[in-house]
Amino acid sequence: MTLHPTQLHTGSHDLPVSSALADFMTKGWGTPALPAGTRVPGFAHFAGRRARLAARFPGERLLVPAGELRVRSHDCDHRFRPHSAYAWLTGLTGEDQPGHVLVLEPDGEAVLYLRPRSPRGADGAFYRDRKYGEFWVGRRPDLAEAEQLTGVRCAHLDDLVHHRSDRDAAHDAELAIALSELRLVKDAWEVDQLQQAVEHTVTGFEDVVRSLPAALRHPRGERWIEGVFQLRARAEGNGTGYETIAAAGAHACVLHWIRNDGPLDPDQLLLLDAGVETDSLYTADVTRTLPLSGRFSRVQRRVYELVLAAQDAGIAALKPGASFRDFHRACSGVLAEGLADWGVLRVPAAQALAADGGLHRRYTLCSSGHMLGLDVHDCGRARAEQYLDGVLTEGQVLTVEPGLYLQPDDETLPRELRGIGVRVEDDLVITADGARLMSGGLPRTVDGVEEWMDGLLAGNA
Repeated sequence: MTLHPTQLHTGSHDLPVSSALADFMTKGWGTPALPAGTRVPGFAHFAGRRARLAARFPGERLLVPAGELRVRSHDCDHRFRPHSAYAWLTGLTGEDQPGHVLVLEPDGEAVLYLRPRSPRGADGAFYRDRKYGEFWVGRRPDLAEAEQLTGVRCAHLDDLVHHRSDRDAAHDAELAIALSELRLVKDAWEVDQLQQAVEHTVTGFEDVVRSLPAALRHPRGERWIEGVFQLRARAEGNGTGYETIAAAGAHACVLHWIRNDGPLDPDQLLLLDAGVETDSLYTADVTRTLPLSGRFSRVQRRVYELVLAAQDAGIAALKPGASFRDFHRACSGVLAEGLADWGVLRVPAAQALAADGGLHRRYTLCSSGHMLGLDVHDCGRARAEQYLDGVLTEGQVLTVEPGLYLQPDDETLPRELRGIGVRVEDDLVITADGARLMSGGLPRTVDGVEEWMDGLLAGNA
């Protein structure tokens, strides 16, 4: 016997509704309207995107769903975020979109099938329906308002069941690939949204440094850090674009440490990997590794400066026409040379970097960056020849994030290096002649980080 998740979503504590109350609830309501001329942000860009997608599949019917609600616990759902492709094609990014579907008809016409706001009618859905009723989850646009917002013809979601297309897994995969590849190059509006995300993220990092005295006193200081950044992310945008990594000490050697349940030690480093997601759903992705005492120790400085040198080399490799993998190769070369110079690598760097080698990856492991946009690892369904084995193009936005993760139980390391994890990650946009550092509002050098921390902590005094 199996319990299906949908069985968990009940309104077991609902009160009965008398006929008198049911009648009373149908009367005396006003008709608040959407202000005239209101459009989704970036309205001018979406029709062109839909046209480019339709042109990839002439004569075919394309369905792009927003996604469905998922139960978190009993009758509470996870916070809803529309699928990135749906948001990219419609501009609709809110929590009122579950179940909605954008359809591109064979003739290229776009139709948005949605659940309009519940009328104040006899069925009482506006106050009885815990999942979609306006009294429970807030107002949705009606069909005319949704058309005004998007410029797309809108129809009731119930009408879609009469026009369902046959599903074909291979064609579904082709559609996902096309949507990823169309999003590889960002337009000017998207770059602006990403820059806003970065700027809010910079402010969030400043908040974190100011909070360090309190965080250091708390037995779960990592959670304190996570909460401080989350406050900024929710205040300025939709929230965080991914789960915040607040990793102190040896936790920084865990690449995706999101438990964030550890204390902070002033003798250790804090690796903070966090990004604000704007209301338009574009996210930043920035990492800084900070000395919790405000000063890097000799050994911490040595590790940090090697990682920073690797990042500098990676950033220098960014330009239109360069292979996407070039910046990773540049980062890896610097890290391997440094590890060999330290005596950690017991083979020459060139041997470690060879295709049949890779021994340096014991200490660095992952790639040195990725595309960035609506998803933190954006455009992940694109074909290798268009992305990983492709070339960089003006308008692409990506991260450069080399790191060293020196595990606490790694007996190939000198004892003083064990348990140190350092990553430096920045967001960049490819320009006509190179790349622009979008996250330059945060310092990167050892001296710059220490001075920045000094200034923020002095403001607490």
